[in-house]
Amino acid sequence: MAAAVNHDLLVGAATDKIHSALYKHVLNLKHKQLATLAKLVVFYAKHQKTVKRSIVALIILGVIERIHKVVRLMTAERKSVATVSDNGKGRTRRGAQLDKQFFDNMKQLIGIAIPGLFSKEAGMLVTHTVLLVFRTFLSVVVASLDGEIVSSLVRLKGREFLTGIAKWMVMAVPATLTNSLLNYLQTMLAIRFRQNLTEHVHKMYLANNTYYAVGNLDDRIKNADQLIAVDITKFSNSLADIYSNLAKPTVDAFVYNIQLAKNLGIESLFGIMVIVQMSSGMLRLMAPPFGQLAAQEQRLEGEFYSTHSRLIEHAEEIALYRGHETEKLTITKKYLRLVRHINRICRLNVFYNMSEDFIVKYFWGAAGLSACAIPVFADRMPGAKRTVADTVGSAVAVGSSIGAHTKNFVTNRRLLLSASDAFARLMYSYKEIVELAGYAERVTGLLTVFSEVSSGQYVKARVGESAEKSQNPDDTEANIVNQRGETVESVDDVEFIDVPIVSPNGDVLVRKLNFHVKPGRHLLIVGPNGCGKSSMFRILGGLWPVYGGTLRKPSMSQIFYIPQRPYLPIGTLRDQVIYPDCAADMAAKSTTDADLLAILKVVQLNHIVEREGGWDSVKAWRDALSGGDKQRIAMARLFYHRPRYAIMDECTSAVSMDIEKIMYTHATSLGITLLTVSHRQSLWMYHNYILQYDGQGGYLFSKLDPERRIALMEEKQQIEQELAAIGDMEARLQEMEAEAASY
Repeated sequence: MAAAVNHDLLVGAATDKIHSALYKHVLNLKHKQLATLAKLVVFYAKHQKTVKRSIVALIILGVIERIHKVVRLMTAERKSVATVSDNGKGRTRRGAQLDKQFFDNMKQLIGIAIPGLFSKEAGMLVTHTVLLVFRTFLSVVVASLDGEIVSSLVRLKGREFLTGIAKWMVMAVPATLTNSLLNYLQTMLAIRFRQNLTEHVHKMYLANNTYYAVGNLDDRIKNADQLIAVDITKFSNSLADIYSNLAKPTVDAFVYNIQLAKNLGIESLFGIMVIVQMSSGMLRLMAPPFGQLAAQEQRLEGEFYSTHSRLIEHAEEIALYRGHETEKLTITKKYLRLVRHINRICRLNVFYNMSEDFIVKYFWGAAGLSACAIPVFADRMPGAKRTVADTVGSAVAVGSSIGAHTKNFVTNRRLLLSASDAFARLMYSYKEIVELAGYAERVTGLLTVFSEVSSGQYVKARVGESAEKSQNPDDTEANIVNQRGETVESVDDVEFIDVPIVSPNGDVLVRKLNFHVKPGRHLLIVGPNGCGKSSMFRILGGLWPVYGGTLRKPSMSQIFYIPQRPYLPIGTLRDQVIYPDCAADMAAKSTTDADLLAILKVVQLNHIVEREGGWDSVKAWRDALSGGDKQRIAMARLFYHRPRYAIMDECTSAVSMDIEKIMYTHATSLGITLLTVSHRQSLWMYHNYILQYDGQGGYLFSKLDPERRIALMEEKQQIEQELAAIGDMEARLQEMEAEAASY
């Protein structure tokens, strides 16, 4: 037993000696490391001014380098990142990037969104900026107050603690008011931006028939409605958000860094800035192309939207063809393309968001906490008690008491967390900026197309024979769509002089059209489908450009067009008759409801006023009226405006012949010269000239003798019937001869 006890005592003594030796060894290593650190601190203290000057110089050089990079970016040549085919030719087209084009786009759009330095929008921006600065200084005061409250709590100073809480509640009043005003101003800025941009776009879109040319003469925009209604809204919201998301963290970072430089020293702050810049550069390298992805998403959204609009527009035809399955496949295909793109964006965001959160929330937080701890532990370093107290910062100078350390640590920690949050928002704003670049690219592209189309510059895909001709530079018709003729406003006549009838994609229907119509010379236009009848009217109506020759015509106010399917606007029954006039225009012409009723009586539609609930009744007139009623409304509209010329494009196909006679007789009695497209022989008697297309590029313009022409047509039909009967008789004769030979 005694031997065992002695053995245990010996083992314990040996173990204690080993532990003591190891402890001394570790302690020596610790003191060596601290001594090395202390030497570095002493070296820094001796050269403190030089180090600070070097750091300030580096910061200034960094700022200069950034400014130089921005200037170089803004003056650099525009770089394209993609090449797409357009009209069979290579045309460069760029994606959304933070390059010179981005700054040009933003300059153009901001100039529209903010009309001037003394505009309401500029005043709202100034107020917003002032409130941002005020909120930042409130945050600095709250951070200091937070440190005082925690310090009084640690030192068990109840009165100071209650006083701090009271101050905290007082500060809450201006803070909450400022936050509410900032949110209000941001929302109002987005609304004002959208209003200004939308008004500017509407001014361009609804002038010079741009709305027609964009959809029919140009191929660059397929969904102008989606761009105007959706993309402008997204750009406006993004622009208002990006200003707040950039201005607030920028002001915060500037103010908080100045305060931290006073509390921690510029050296600690510089170290944090180096870490932030390196990690930010790494994040930018890992960032997906958000701008291109956003622009592509909006394009796919527009295509999906347009397929549904197309389905609604042609619902009746699709239903009669029972084409719902085919349309379903088309819509599903567009939707799946959109979904695949969105899923791709989500997959790209997973790793980037994970890296961004780790660096911004945790890595930067750890660096900030380490910087906050420097003033606390600085005076505990061996050999640095006297020097560090004068050099590290204001925190040590306050004293070594627990309360003072607590106050300064909490204050600095809050400032650092706020500064870190500001940098984080700046990092997150990079994604928002490139998304803004995508929206800006689409909206600027919309404005560019509107401007070019308004000036007569069209980009149209050429197909079929026209596309083949465009490949031959020697073909005189290859570039006819790029040529322009002359339009001369006449007093009261219409004349085509060597005017080619060309479709927008380059198909030449008639090489040179010549005819002259004077007031009272009613012209009937006939010919097979696709020969150029409607095309000529589109040129005469100013919808299509004059591709050559000279066109003389009165002003557009003296030419009225009535299609086969009349357009009925949203509004009252009165609006249907006086369109495109409004009630004020009608009053200016001294026209009353009684006058309109008399016009409706001419087309035998006066009963509709009582049937539909009066002149002020508002309905979906497209569905409320029959096809014949719509055509009668269109003729009543013609009688109300009483132009010099009326283009009648199969406009009486749904009315009876007696109503048609009344309409045409009354139109000629009003002095309206008729230009009619129709295959109905009943209309020939109301015209004295005819323009007949042969469908092969030729035509004949001559006087029309309705009775003689009708007689010739009847004789022609009779001869054709007799010739057909001869063939039948010859066939029967052969059958009879064969039958007789068999007996």
